[in-house]
Amino acid sequence: MRVVIAEDNALLREGLVLLLTSSGHEVAGVAATGPEILPLLLEHRPDVAVLDVRMPPGFRDEGLRAALAARERLPELPVLVLSQYVEETYATELLGGGARGVGYLLKDRVGRVDEFLDALERVASGGTALDPEVVTELMARRRDDPLDSLTPREREVLGLMAQGHDNGTIARAMVVTERAVHKHIGNVFLKLGLPPSDSGGHRRVLAVLAYLNA
Repeated sequence: MRVVIAEDNALLREGLVLLLTSSGHEVAGVAATGPEILPLLLEHRPDVAVLDVRMPPGFRDEGLRAALAARERLPELPVLVLSQYVEETYATELLGGGARGVGYLLKDRVGRVDEFLDALERVASGGTALDPEVVTELMARRRDDPLDSLTPREREVLGLMAQGHDNGTIARAMVVTERAVHKHIGNVFLKLGLPPSDSGGHRRVLAVLAYLNA
């Protein structure tokens, strides 16, 4: 898997390079400032981009804006965003376009190597990977939205779906059967008005987007 990294912290940037190369991936390029990101992505067209939200020179949203600009030129580009804090606007804007292959992790998740690599591979394959803390914060901030019709159990299932987990993992996390999870997911699809003609995988993405953009 070919990866482009954008991270201004030299220690974390080199750590990511070492982690990815030692895991058998190719780091096609690295960026240390915001203006470097888009040209690097367009030049290398990686399998996935790992981008810090706040980059020099402004340390505001340079990484996010570069990700959004790149997706306009490369619509299928998978992007995994790293952030120091949970920032709702960044998560919802990144996912708002409906494109697949997106992730939002807090930086301390990188230290959990297996979780980080698993999230990276999910995003690269077109899935989603949201930090559990991001999911919790977004869930707490949503009021008066279409998700209000969901039961607490269905909201829990949807939150785990947003993290990128499959039915088996969700069942183990909730200590229920996969059949029960399948039923909950079916209810989520029904209550969110997702058409049964869509494939299950596509409806999962639509459900996550509805959850983030309600």
